[in-house]
Amino acid sequence: MAAPERSIDQEVDTSSSFLQKFRLYETRSNFYMIGRDKNRTFWKVLKLDRTEPTELNFHQDSTPYTESECFETLRRIHEGNRSAGGLKFVTTCYGIIGFIRFLGPYYMLIITKRRKLGEVCGHTVYGVAKSRIVTIPHASVLSSVAYSKDEKRYKRLLCTVDLTKDFFFSYSYHIMHSLQRNMSNNAEGHTYYESMFVWNEYLTRRIRNNGRDCMWTVALVYGFFKQVKLSVSEKNFRLTLIARRSRHYAGTRYLKRGVNEKGRVANDVETEQIVYEEPQDGRPVRISSVVQNRGSIPLFWSQETSRLNIKPDITLSAKDPNFEATRLHFENLAKRYGNPIIVLNLIKTREKRPRETILRVEFANAIKFINKGLSKEERLRPLHWDLHKHSRKKGTNVLGILGRLATYALNLTGIFYCQLTSDGFQNQNPSTVENNIGECSTYDLPTKDEIASDSAVENGNDSKDRQKEATMFQKGVLRTNCIDCLDRTNVAQYAYGLVAFGRQLHALGLTESDTIDLDNPLAEDLMGVYETMGDTLALQYGGSAAHNKIFCERRGQWKAATQSQELFRTLQRYYSNAYMDAEKQDAINLFLGYFQPQPDKPALWELGSDQHYNAARFLASSVPEISRSTMKRSLSESSILSEGSSTVAGRHGLGEKDEEVKGLSDSAPEIISTSKTTAMIAGSFSAPPPILEDIGLDEILENDCFCYNDDRDGGDQCTCAAFDMDWVSSSGASCEDESLTQSEITKVSKH
Repeated sequence: MAAPERSIDQEVDTSSSFLQKFRLYETRSNFYMIGRDKNRTFWKVLKLDRTEPTELNFHQDSTPYTESECFETLRRIHEGNRSAGGLKFVTTCYGIIGFIRFLGPYYMLIITKRRKLGEVCGHTVYGVAKSRIVTIPHASVLSSVAYSKDEKRYKRLLCTVDLTKDFFFSYSYHIMHSLQRNMSNNAEGHTYYESMFVWNEYLTRRIRNNGRDCMWTVALVYGFFKQVKLSVSEKNFRLTLIARRSRHYAGTRYLKRGVNEKGRVANDVETEQIVYEEPQDGRPVRISSVVQNRGSIPLFWSQETSRLNIKPDITLSAKDPNFEATRLHFENLAKRYGNPIIVLNLIKTREKRPRETILRVEFANAIKFINKGLSKEERLRPLHWDLHKHSRKKGTNVLGILGRLATYALNLTGIFYCQLTSDGFQNQNPSTVENNIGECSTYDLPTKDEIASDSAVENGNDSKDRQKEATMFQKGVLRTNCIDCLDRTNVAQYAYGLVAFGRQLHALGLTESDTIDLDNPLAEDLMGVYETMGDTLALQYGGSAAHNKIFCERRGQWKAATQSQELFRTLQRYYSNAYMDAEKQDAINLFLGYFQPQPDKPALWELGSDQHYNAARFLASSVPEISRSTMKRSLSESSILSEGSSTVAGRHGLGEKDEEVKGLSDSAPEIISTSKTTAMIAGSFSAPPPILEDIGLDEILENDCFCYNDDRDGGDQCTCAAFDMDWVSSSGASCEDESLTQSEITKVSKH
């Protein structure tokens, strides 16, 4: 398309600008999308070919247009196509979500309505309020496949992904990255689409690979975004809570559990808490953020969806004897956040019918095994605490205990804090910050050495002032999990957020103390935001709102009402998991591109359980052909392979020689079911925990652990005091009080 001639003074710089509003037009042979920037300084044109029934061809005109030039171009297109009906207006939109093809034509997903959710550093964050799917080829060239039953079913399935719920984006701020990362290392061009938190990475891949920029598409993040305005001592500030769900190994509760072969875990969520003061009078603005993580227990385990059992058995696979997938997961965490990695495990220590306890033992073994090959600085720092048990004890201040754990973690990782000049925020008049993500950081962040030297040189009051102005970095992260990473995990994340909140407000100069008491109104405000986040994430992954018993008790809610609410949510989650999740998982796989339909191949809904399909695909590449049929049967029937308990015992005895452990990789993988006998046997294995150096907590009065050291481990003394922490009871109970004793195991084995 030829652009009208223009004078040199009409040239505009579009290198740092973003298209934010679009108009879609059509002719019989092409779609024309006209996009403009926020300040209406330039317009651009994208042409999509409609003559190809199964191909996607488009052309991005690199020429920036003025408004009058754009109008003139459209007029010419209309005149040139008058014989075929001319140029017709289709819709106004706010960005392209992506392109997808099933068996026939390509479709374009667009945002037709948006809503403002808040802003970060002056950059507006939007939610998708309404979307639309547009068929690219003209109806006259569509083949019969476009009208086939399977094509229509795929299209309906894609539409079940509700983009108006919990998807958000920003044109100018990389919302898929943390504030600290955005400040110190701005991603450009295509790179930020490759983030693990951008859910339309697959849908935008085609246009990003063939185009010169990403101005036409928006990067969608899925999870939770909430911003509230609060005040303390008549000083106003904004609190923003962001939860970013990973697109890797994404799905629903029973169909995505544990870890995959690449070290990606189910329900992997990054939670970021941002606090900044309201900009005023041109003064520098202080801003702080802290990041924490939740994710499924990084082992190969699963649960069969059951319509007859609200709590299906947990199946633990022993196919990864050297915990390579677990190691990959923690290496990825270290790469993203640095060290140390603090692992807060909230699952149960004792059950009448062991389920969670099986995973607890194996997780402890995995951490110990991995830590053997790490330096002191890189070593994982595990904290195991049975939240469920202690929440049922009268008089137990669960949030208080979790707050102490959070204090320990924050002392290790720190928080992010820096100052921004006032032009880094939008006031009454929009500034250039919306046109350039880099403007959010108005200066180069000093290095840690520079910060340390500045603090050391200054003395007296000047030193204190300089220290307040110095940039602080978070290094490392707290990773929390329970069995679902929903209910107990959300309570723990709130406790961590509250401790961090106090430090953030203090760093911003809004409070004199760096702690916030649980009775403080600010603690109640923060609890409300975390409770909403917990409900949102639980609905996405589990099918119901979160169990918020501890929050309800904290507010003094009537006990009967709380119990009724918890029962309803349990039943709602059961129904969703048993009857709704299979289709929901199919839709997620289609949207993320993990399943791509092909002619003459089985349809997505014909493949059966997504969990089993992925597990079988991985195992088929890692076990001999002769054992694959047995493996598939075991996955589907939750049965135990007939290798005998001695092989299983050898798997868990990490004190044995490496040669014996390594030999298991050549045999068919065991599937350890949570039948009563097998679970009791698993409880007997020694799980001496790794040492947690410099824990800095003195009131360790009771140990919650599996701790049975036989002669095979050399009779090592129990080191659980540095591993499992319980500060509630003052009885000084031994390890055996909360674990299976050897006599109990023997009794069960005999029966």
